[in-house]
Amino acid sequence: MALRATAPPSERSRPVTATALEIAAAVRSGRITAGAVVDACLAALPQPADDPLVAVTRLLPERARAEAAAVDALVAAGKDPGPLAGVPYGVKDLFDVAGLPTTAGSTLYADAPPAAADAGAIARLRAAGAVLVATLNMDEFAYGFATINARHGTTRNPHDPSRLAGGSSGGSAAVVAAGLLPFSLGSDTNGSVRVPASLTGIYGLKPSHGDLPLDGVFPFAESFDDTGPFTRTAADMALVWQVLSGRDGAVDTAPLRIGRLGGRFRENVDPDQLAAIDALAADAPLVELPDIARARSAAFVITAFEGGNLHRKALAAKAMAFDPATRDRLLAGALLPRALYEEAVRFRDSFRAEVHALMTRFDGLLAPAAPCAAPLIADPRIAIDGALSPARADLGIHTQPISFTGLPSLAVPLYRPGRLPLGLQLIGAPKGEPALLKLAAQLEAAGVAGATLPPGPITGSQLGARQ
Repeated sequence: MALRATAPPSERSRPVTATALEIAAAVRSGRITAGAVVDACLAALPQPADDPLVAVTRLLPERARAEAAAVDALVAAGKDPGPLAGVPYGVKDLFDVAGLPTTAGSTLYADAPPAAADAGAIARLRAAGAVLVATLNMDEFAYGFATINARHGTTRNPHDPSRLAGGSSGGSAAVVAAGLLPFSLGSDTNGSVRVPASLTGIYGLKPSHGDLPLDGVFPFAESFDDTGPFTRTAADMALVWQVLSGRDGAVDTAPLRIGRLGGRFRENVDPDQLAAIDALAADAPLVELPDIARARSAAFVITAFEGGNLHRKALAAKAMAFDPATRDRLLAGALLPRALYEEAVRFRDSFRAEVHALMTRFDGLLAPAAPCAAPLIADPRIAIDGALSPARADLGIHTQPISFTGLPSLAVPLYRPGRLPLGLQLIGAPKGEPALLKLAAQLEAAGVAGATLPPGPITGSQLGARQ
């Protein structure tokens, strides 16, 4: 499983490549202890100040070893420690972790009172035997698609450290893509799980809106916020989703009804994404969602209004403590008229009803996730409609309209070893996660989808100065 109980400093940042399923099976059988797994992970994970990926914000060794010891005690007593027994994971720095401030990636909350209890998702994972080992970097207040953070720095892509990992859950994606952890938690408002999953070549799930626990998660825009996991395999994603949702992942044996999204979803894409979609579902109907440009505009309005008003008091009192890029966007949102927001909400309700009715004909729709491979950190722009546009705002051009629908969406990595990752988006019917997970497993079994680890450990010498 490529796990080491200890590792010398020269071997730090080497990947811990076992899957969640493999680790849990080994711990439950007694072939390895949860304590040894934790030691291996803590040896692999860098200290935040020395992290070449700029992904880790805090290591939690005392907590992790205590949770691992509890798992090992259950195994020793002949009791079931849970389906994620001894599996280490990390969380985006906006999940409440008992005893620590929830910073949401901001200097404003670096010294906030410690959380009194774990977020609901963390509590469910702990009950299933998982072991929390780290908190992870993000765009301040989750406002961005790049994980360019003024406090911690810019998270780097493990496949090419000169490139972005995406955001706003970039740290959560990077550690999984690098093989440092088998899974992690992020949040997805307009694409903040699916975009970094696509750019780093792993699986990332935005569930049916509100389906996974959000209690104890620092909000961004209530209308769209969702908890979302990252994994390197479809099977691990199914396992983590089942634990978090409490739902059965079973699905009937009937062939899945697949469609391809057309219109704007076939524009501003990498040709390899379209080629993969058309090869996978050559005979599938081409479906065009109504008013998609208006949907994205309305999503911007709702997100900006809700985010700006959430931070209105802090902006009035401590505006200069915000990341300037975040501050300007939040101020603009706080100044939007309520009438415009209410109009956008009304449109969302009618749009959702129309799209949900359409989804009675399909189990899954295929679309690109991010519009391109990871852009350079030194030039964080992407081509949109023939013009260069800020990646921080527009990497979610294909995910934001899907968030607007409230439907579940799973980013899956195209299998392309030795090349920059590209991801597809599998969009399901309401509560249709089991069908998406089934489709992802089929694509993985066929060799179409699948994560590949970077060719070697990431070291500081590859990177130069932190940005």
